[in-house]
Amino acid sequence: MTPTARFLRIVEDGLCIGCGLCQSLGGTARIRVEKSEDGELRPTVQGALSDRLVDAIYATCPGVRVEGLPPDAQSQAPRIDPVWGPMHRVCLGWAADPTVRHEGSTAGVLTALGQYLLQSGRVDFILHVKPSTREPSFGEAVLSWTPSEVLEGAGSRYGPTAVLIDLEAVLALDRPFAVIAKPCDLNALRNLAHIDERVDRLIRYWLAPVCGGYMPDRSLTEVLEARGIDRSEVTRLRYRGKGCPGPTTIGRTDGSELSLHYLDFWGEDESSWSLPFRCKICPDGIGEGADIAAADTWPGASPDRVASQSDPGVNSILLRTRAGMELVEAAVRDGALVLGRDLDTAFLDETQPHQVTKKRFAHARHSGLRDAGSLAPDSVGLRLEALAALNDEEANREQRDGARRRASGQEHASEKRKRDDRS
Repeated sequence: MTPTARFLRIVEDGLCIGCGLCQSLGGTARIRVEKSEDGELRPTVQGALSDRLVDAIYATCPGVRVEGLPPDAQSQAPRIDPVWGPMHRVCLGWAADPTVRHEGSTAGVLTALGQYLLQSGRVDFILHVKPSTREPSFGEAVLSWTPSEVLEGAGSRYGPTAVLIDLEAVLALDRPFAVIAKPCDLNALRNLAHIDERVDRLIRYWLAPVCGGYMPDRSLTEVLEARGIDRSEVTRLRYRGKGCPGPTTIGRTDGSELSLHYLDFWGEDESSWSLPFRCKICPDGIGEGADIAAADTWPGASPDRVASQSDPGVNSILLRTRAGMELVEAAVRDGALVLGRDLDTAFLDETQPHQVTKKRFAHARHSGLRDAGSLAPDSVGLRLEALAALNDEEANREQRDGARRRASGQEHASEKRKRDDRS
């Protein structure tokens, strides 16, 4: 198989999440991550790819390799839960500043910590995301150097976002920084740390939301069309924030706005969620590569339609490392963060049941992909086989068969690769 065909197989087998790291590794003369015909962020090959470059991409791409905390950080955790991973402490919390709490997706914890890291001089800037200036439904990577700039990025981005697309330029600054990004983006950085010493040296803090996935661009188009909105009319899209979860607000060219409740945008329960395939088989939506992960706290993972209108928001905070513990303790001491009661994993199970299901069946789903001859994510230190052994054997079989059938639907892509290789 040629290097180009091997690289593109990640996309063809449905494992690309559009993080942009491959462009950073290869440079824009070889790889560009752009909006594709299906509306997603996908790499296109611009020049010849070497085996060495493709090897580096396979070693770092979070679509095909998922790693959490380094072993030494894991070993320092007082507890490693089979599902929820390494933990020093789990508790409720929220931003002390009412404005930050209101603007954040849930309770502003990650925004408050990003601001505090700059105010305390612990880092020089924050790598995170904000709404795209070109594609209203997308996010884009941004470096924030001031607390006010961090606040501009508050609120979830449920659209494609290539947060690592310019990572080489970020690392070349040679200045200490923190990252606030999806768990899969942090998985990519943990992978990259094995081949680039700058990652661990410069990234002082790793923060993530507990992530249920993002909405494919085509699904967003369907949501808009169902309400009589053409994509060309959309000038602004805020998914969450200004309350918990806050309204999904769609700005239009005529100056009007449409506001939807979270449940009207996503649906009443998990079965109605529209997600990319890679999100459905994600082995680490809970941010095992983070120092700190912050989660929603709705029972059953769904906000109450009435109560959420006035909910100020409360996060579950998973403190995974000593660095995370020290940061939160300092933020509380200096008035940036407020903590509530400690939590047990039963609370996490109740408020994030989809994460429990996805983690327990990840091994079976990945096995089904391999049965079909498809790529599947390799995981490091996530306990997936041990979790699978706790499941009912029949349930594992059903999940494995379902993934195999789904992968078999991509046989056309495999056949295309074979033809390309022969040519």
